[in-house]
Amino acid sequence: MPTSATGTTPERQAFALPGIVGLLIILLFAGGAIALMLVGAAGVPALFVPGILLGIAAFLCIGGLFVIQPNQAEVLVFLGRYRGTVHKDGWYWTNPFTAKRKLSLRVQNFNTPTLKVNDADGNPIEIAAVVVWRVADTARASFDVESYGQFIQVQAETAVRHIANEYSYDVGVDPKSATLRGSAEEVARTLRTELQARLDVAGIQVVETRLTHLAYSPEIAGAMLQRQQAAAIIAARQRIATGAVGIVETVLRDLSKSGQVKLTPEQKAQMVSSLLVVLTSDRGAQPVLQTGSASP
Repeated sequence: MPTSATGTTPERQAFALPGIVGLLIILLFAGGAIALMLVGAAGVPALFVPGILLGIAAFLCIGGLFVIQPNQAEVLVFLGRYRGTVHKDGWYWTNPFTAKRKLSLRVQNFNTPTLKVNDADGNPIEIAAVVVWRVADTARASFDVESYGQFIQVQAETAVRHIANEYSYDVGVDPKSATLRGSAEEVARTLRTELQARLDVAGIQVVETRLTHLAYSPEIAGAMLQRQQAAAIIAARQRIATGAVGIVETVLRDLSKSGQVKLTPEQKAQMVSSLLVVLTSDRGAQPVLQTGSASP
């Protein structure tokens, strides 16, 4: 079979006649067969056998008719040699001894099973993805792999495992690094690029990839949830503390500008302490009323 320099089968357009032409050929053969047999039966026995042979030829020619639906293709093979592919939808006729194989060119999708792998930090996670694909080269899909459907499944699972090993599940030591949970678009692009490189040999075009399931494995899910909650609490406390310091600075600055209240350094320190307690506490502040007179 013809191959390109890279050892793959190049797709080419097959020669096929319109179906109406094939039908006319069949009718011509059938009409000739009937005429010869009638003449042979009328008194010319020598024409009876050619009539039978022409009838057999008409019957065999029927096998050369085929129909292609929209977004389908027909791969033609004659005596073990690839003769080409017919892409345009319609009714066609070709050599009746040509083997024909239909391939769908429609967009399809495949969901990988939920895989248990380790992320870049070594944490066991569960991950799955959807792969949207279509056949782009019918010759490669037919002849360069045993079963392109099974090939897609195996390569998709392999690519998902590799991508999971390249990224951390969540933010790790470097907060700016991409993660599986926080960089969905980048992860999807990387997965699509890697999977396309794996499926080129089968003539498959990867239209889109997307993670559909991502979670820590059950044995560490509880501990990781506690870590995420602790990180969220720390981040919230840090923001509250930063805001409280700004409020205290504003209050002291406004009091100093008004000039109506003069505070000693000890009073300022006490006020700062009280304000910070009130602003950063996760419970309602309990006021303390001064019943005695303040010392001068």
